Amino acid sequence: MEKQSKIYIAGHRGMVGSAIHRNLLQKGYSNFCLRTSGELDLRNQQAVADFFEQEKPDYVFLAAARVGGIIANNTYRAEFIYDNLMIESNIIHSSYKNGVTKLMFLGSSCIYPRLAPQPLKEEYLLTGLLEYTNEPYAISKIAGIKLCDAYRSQYGCNFISAMPTNLYGVNDNYHPQNSHVIPGLIRKFHEAVVQNKSTVEIWGTGSPRREFLYVDDLAEACHYLMLNYNEAGLINIGVGEDISIKELAELIKEITGFTGSLHFDTTKPDGTPRKLMDVSKLHATGWRHTINLKEGLQLAYQDFKSRYKG
Repeated sequence: MEKQSKIYIAGHRGMVGSAIHRNLLQKGYSNFCLRTSGELDLRNQQAVADFFEQEKPDYVFLAAARVGGIIANNTYRAEFIYDNLMIESNIIHSSYKNGVTKLMFLGSSCIYPRLAPQPLKEEYLLTGLLEYTNEPYAISKIAGIKLCDAYRSQYGCNFISAMPTNLYGVNDNYHPQNSHVIPGLIRKFHEAVVQNKSTVEIWGTGSPRREFLYVDDLAEACHYLMLNYNEAGLINIGVGEDISIKELAELIKEITGFTGSLHFDTTKPDGTPRKLMDVSKLHATGWRHTINLKEGLQLAYQDFKSRYKG
């Protein structure tokens, strides 16, 4: 990928896509063909086909997706599977039709079976039942991996699949219902401080363990893999260590300056008990993350405060 290669980042205004865009700009890449969702509906096959025919990108980062936390995934099950299947199918097929040099498909750690052995190795894909609450989203992402592999096998396309662990950071979604755990907790704790509340309520028991990667580290990994990784199947992107939701809440409590108590609502779902990625395959390529969790949470909280109006 040369500095003047034409690059299309699908989803360039989302947390992941915007981080990839920032990273590439900082590295001197300058030839981007970008469209907002208002300008190009990626669920529309003809619109996507016309865009690729017109722009002819050399490299594609497929970071566009309908995403959300437990509530959103479980509530909008049809939209989560339909929208994501359409987005990835249209972009992957048009990339093949228009001779894209290389495509990176970004999935999610939720592709793995709910009770898969920990840490999650790439070969555990399709070895057991999925977590019910995000099954439609997970199935759409598994389909994306298989699409890339099928186009590689049949047509020789250099389409790769990367599965990031849970992400957070600049440009995250802090919606009170549709956010993931870190932005949701940051907002809760911040509002509790502002409103001088004595208690913050947290869903579930606090016992599930999660792994978190700062989004700028993900962007760095994506650039690295686009240059250096050319294999079928998938590769995990993560840090290789996890933390309980209770420990995470305590950390965010400290960073936001909240001095009250935590209440765990055990009537609410926990989701998957544990989700830790095996990143030995990634480490073997020569890449490791550089931003630790506390540092990343401090950066995320700064970003939240700069954008939150409340």
